[in-house]
Amino acid sequence: MDKNQLAIRVKELRNQKGMSQEFLAEESGLSLRTIQRVENGESNPTGESLKRLANALNVNPDELIDWSIKEDKKYLNYLNLSALTFLFFPLLGILIPFILWTSKKGKIKNINELGRALINFEITWTILLFFIPVVLFFVSKIRLIENITLSTFFIVIGLLYLFNLISILFNTIRISNDTRIFYRPQIRFLK
Repeated sequence: MDKNQLAIRVKELRNQKGMSQEFLAEESGLSLRTIQRVENGESNPTGESLKRLANALNVNPDELIDWSIKEDKKYLNYLNLSALTFLFFPLLGILIPFILWTSKKGKIKNINELGRALINFEITWTILLFFIPVVLFFVSKIRLIENITLSTFFIVIGLLYLFNLISILFNTIRISNDTRIFYRPQIRFLK
């Protein structure tokens, strides 16, 4: 890794955490001048200094060294298609993409946008999947709507599954075409 990339990464992490250079120097046990040299790209920290910086910034040393945002549409498509695991069990559509997203978070271009949108959509979809049949059940019991049968429940659930499947496939095509993803509806659980 060149000094400039490390300098950008250290400065970016420090700013994200709202730390001053003085506070980072104090937390890491390094001198203020060393922090300034690293952030200005004037020097590369030694192994021990790198460990101290990483600990003070609450990241792995690898995250400081290996940092570079790559463009990887194949992984973005893989992440997006992993949501199809909802077909086996609805919560897998949340869990599997979350694991894949967090393992590469911040390392691939547009992964944070896709991960948040996909997981927010899947959580919203799962809530609807369980909520709508409950509402239909209560509506049928208090007789607000006549003729709600068991087949109505299956049709509604089938339509929800179909909507989720189409949304995932539609966004896979959008990722491949370098266009902005569109997951709606979604409640913003992850911001």
